[in-house]
Amino acid sequence: MGQVLEKTHYVLQVGSKGRVVLPAEVRAALGLQEGDRLVARLREDGTLELLSFREVVRRVRGLYKDLVPPGVSLVEELIRERREEARREEE
Repeated sequence: MGQVLEKTHYVLQVGSKGRVVLPAEVRAALGLQEGDRLVARLREDGTLELLSFREVVRRVRGLYKDLVPPGVSLVEELIRERREEARREEE
């Protein structure tokens, strides 16, 4: 079990197979359930950042949201383009 240094800092022990147990308090704060995926990011400064997979998806979506104008559905646009291509092929 991890030792609490502060409310946001924990000392964790690496097991023989490289496993680390996240304290229940951390899992609850992140809304993690058994089987959820985490993304480990090794930073240039030598620190390790653990992100929930949901957080990574949220960040990636945020990167691309400004590329799509409001009210535009990329799915609908793709379907429209495919239908136009099919129509041209039939001619």
